[in-house]
Amino acid sequence: MKRAGCLAAGGLFALVAAASMVFSWGWYSSSPVDKDTTFIVPEGASLTAVANKLEAEGLIASADSFLLRAKILGSRDPIKTGEFPVPAGATASQLLDTFQHGQPQLRFVTVAEGVPSVMVHQALMAQPLLTGDIPVPAEGSVLPDTYDFERGETRAAVLKRMQDAMTRYLAEAWAKRKPGIAVNTPEEAVILASIVEKETGVARERRMVAGLYSNRVKQGMKLQADPTIIYPITQGRPLGRRIRQSEIAAVNGYNTYTMVGLPRGPITNPGRESIAAVLDPAATDALYMVADGTGGHAFATTLDEHNANVEKWFALRRQRGEM
Repeated sequence: MKRAGCLAAGGLFALVAAASMVFSWGWYSSSPVDKDTTFIVPEGASLTAVANKLEAEGLIASADSFLLRAKILGSRDPIKTGEFPVPAGATASQLLDTFQHGQPQLRFVTVAEGVPSVMVHQALMAQPLLTGDIPVPAEGSVLPDTYDFERGETRAAVLKRMQDAMTRYLAEAWAKRKPGIAVNTPEEAVILASIVEKETGVARERRMVAGLYSNRVKQGMKLQADPTIIYPITQGRPLGRRIRQSEIAAVNGYNTYTMVGLPRGPITNPGRESIAAVLDPAATDALYMVADGTGGHAFATTLDEHNANVEKWFALRRQRGEM
């Protein structure tokens, strides 16, 4: 009797062990995935919703089986939102571990220094992996940088990160501003920085250009910045032609040829360096500048000196056949 009992117990143990092996095999064996692919875990999705989605997309054979094994054999850690890589032959165990502990795939969108808000809007709306609609953001509210995003993320969320980055940077930079600068508020700093951004693409000149325009602001002179003529016409896009005399004479809230002081708002989204230049401009007496033919500018403190620099620039342009 004892021997028969031992045999029965042994058989039961073997049966349980075999059943356990079969149960575990279904968790650790290859899935129906026959090629590398990706899987998106939607925002706020439960494990049950993910299992049903996996089954619907043919990545597992049964949602019910996946859930049962996940509850018994898997981790209790929460699943993440985003797009995850799924290699060919991935097991159910690997899928759950990826959703719980893996890193979602990221994409990137870049806003270059001096890109106006209409073009930021255009870039975000043209990104097919983002969702939802957004308005054109306020000019000067976006910090130029490279931003990551996930497939299926909303455009509004990405734009908010861009604007939050500008808010944070501006607050930090304003707190470190030099005394006696020409602007009185962070908002004015962004306006003047947007002019500096559009007036020079030469990094070493930014503080000098900021110093020149700061001098003009302090002395109550017209800034006479060509990009402020163009902004009301194109909203910051390239003009694609020469500025007309009628546009130079136009009276509006931006044209600094017909008004004294800063425009009513920024004319682009300035980068960190242009903002920093306005908050710590070069110590200079310069009031004038003109292109020097090398990509930079010739600076002058008097009108006579400036006129001589202008004549040199015109002579160079005539030599190049541009006039």
